[in-house]
Amino acid sequence: MARALSFSGAAAAMHVSQSSLSRTVKQIETRLGSRLLERDTRNVRLTAEGRELLEIAENTLACHRDGMTRMQTFLAGGRGSVSIATLPSVAASLLPAVISAFLAEHPDVQVRIHDERSETVLHQVASGLVDFGVTIAPDRLDGISATPLAVDRFYALLRSDHPLTARETVSWSDLAREPFIALGADSSVRQLTDEAFAIADARIEHLVEARNVSTVGGLVAAGLGVSALPGLVWNLIGVAGSARRPITGPVVDRELAVITAAGRSQSPSGRLLLDRLEQLEGVVALPEGVNLPPGSPRRL
Repeated sequence: MARALSFSGAAAAMHVSQSSLSRTVKQIETRLGSRLLERDTRNVRLTAEGRELLEIAENTLACHRDGMTRMQTFLAGGRGSVSIATLPSVAASLLPAVISAFLAEHPDVQVRIHDERSETVLHQVASGLVDFGVTIAPDRLDGISATPLAVDRFYALLRSDHPLTARETVSWSDLAREPFIALGADSSVRQLTDEAFAIADARIEHLVEARNVSTVGGLVAAGLGVSALPGLVWNLIGVAGSARRPITGPVVDRELAVITAAGRSQSPSGRLLLDRLEQLEGVVALPEGVNLPPGSPRRL
């Protein structure tokens, strides 16, 4: 009406009858207690009240259009936030390239990383504090779904001039006879090394504990002992003068998985990031000793 300045023209544009449009205008004027239009036999003009209402209506429509555009962008995964709980080694080695490629396509999505120990990752996923996690594949946990991601092999960490570096491989029994530098008992890495020593029936003669992976690397480089760490952890050591050797008797891998809360739907952006992580191809160069799970069609 405000643009057509004619009841007949406005009714035609809106695909309603002229009488219906007239009743609607009358109802609005009655509710507001003000005239919105001045009419004569030839013309229809907006009153001051009508011009004010027109501006309000146009602002409301613009806000609605903007809101719907934002919603459509969100539904397409282009807006929103995604929170991931993961092991520090995964956060430092696998996720940067994944997240970088994702944000290049979806720059308006916020990604938050919680680098935690394995048990904390499981708790945060199960309780809904994060959207999903990457950690040691749980044997079984109610309410958690796990998708295999990678297999991370353990290697012996030795000072570069240690006598064991003369060998192509070392055994867990070899490591047990040296001062062994282990992560704290609450670490998933420590649990796996303890299991490996038990399987090998090897008793550690001298144990040194350190809470931080970089501390382990520093102690080994200083010649204070040996250790065993999975492939993804090596990027966190950052100490020169150390060497790695494959461990046998037994060969030990840690299985990494993407975990989600069973029955809980992901946001559109979360689903896109999950798909990129689970089906990524040619983005991440896997460190030595890190491989896809057996039978996996994916290539990281």
